[in-house]
Amino acid sequence: MSSETAPHNVFLAPVLDLCSNRKELHRMQRTPSSKMFIHSHHSHFEAHELMKTANELVEIKGRGIYASDEAPEMMDELLRNAQKVSLTEEEKRKKRKIWKETAFSSLNSEYISGAILHWESLIDFQLAPLLSDKGIIPGIRANGELVPIPRSTEEFIVQGLDNLLPQLQAARSAGARFSKWRVPVGCTSTNIPVPLPTLLGLETSAETLAQFAAISQQAGLVPIVEPDVDFSRDADLARSTEVHERVIDLIYIRMKAHGVLIEGTLIKPSFPQPGLQHPSRAEVAPEEIAMATATIISRSVPTSVQGVLFLSGGLPSQTATNFLASLNALVLASPSPSAFSRLPRLTFSFGRGIQNEAMELWKAGDENAAKESFEKWSRSCWHASKGVVL
Repeated sequence: MSSETAPHNVFLAPVLDLCSNRKELHRMQRTPSSKMFIHSHHSHFEAHELMKTANELVEIKGRGIYASDEAPEMMDELLRNAQKVSLTEEEKRKKRKIWKETAFSSLNSEYISGAILHWESLIDFQLAPLLSDKGIIPGIRANGELVPIPRSTEEFIVQGLDNLLPQLQAARSAGARFSKWRVPVGCTSTNIPVPLPTLLGLETSAETLAQFAAISQQAGLVPIVEPDVDFSRDADLARSTEVHERVIDLIYIRMKAHGVLIEGTLIKPSFPQPGLQHPSRAEVAPEEIAMATATIISRSVPTSVQGVLFLSGGLPSQTATNFLASLNALVLASPSPSAFSRLPRLTFSFGRGIQNEAMELWKAGDENAAKESFEKWSRSCWHASKGVVL
């Protein structure tokens, strides 16, 4: 099929590390090679840029994303020292800025491919260059706050879609190249009158993420969808696995309905695990978590997705890295034709899993030790993405 007779929505799947501009992309599109279909509302160049950024975030095995997108109020709580000294709003703001500068300057691009920023860090503090100058891709937290779903008050609607496009366009102008939206998903056992999640809750979460993903790509940003399944209740591992699979299935169904270019997206799920109130919680082994996680990804994440970045979700740093290491060790040990041998890249997008120890050291006044801790836990996550536990 020649370029003159090809439908408008067929384009060359580019060699991602070679195409850096429109002229180069146009030249390669006239070179015989494999082609793929895109929706008519995606231009060739936009599709290429989205795919290129998504690939760069996960292409080098082991590298992952540092999630540093807490809201200012949450950062104030996290940065309070033991004496709980009262600070003015300006003093709090200055402290947040200094912490972010310390954190971002501590990151090593050998281990970290990207960082998720809050609006304050990206726009007000203008910290994107601090990351991009090190070869780390800046991203933006896109989701707003939570409000209960009417008639299902233990599940939530995530606000922020109404004015999202201009906000993401502004974020891109400030240096962001990807965005992230989190939805919380309830998870309980089925032994209660109305087990969570409800169908309404699942459909609301999936539809919200799909709309976000479409708007993000319209703004030129790679969307990372984050279904964060709760593990504070009484679900066992089987129930958690079932809920993860159902919500991820629905997310991709709705993203396709909204015309999202799946190759230009990433996903950030939680690990399936027994709830804190389930008696098996203390005995579950990382290998069991790995088996459940690999099963979910193989069944519900399309092969066109370039990578999966797991959240630490408040787990202790060592626990989160052990789960990730066991998962990758399982994949590496799975020969063809096992479905596990065909999974996308599996890496991390940890916040507390990387910064917890460093933050405590920094609050105690030991900045050098805090920077060393960032290096230690970033390297540990990098090894875990290769299937190695330190």
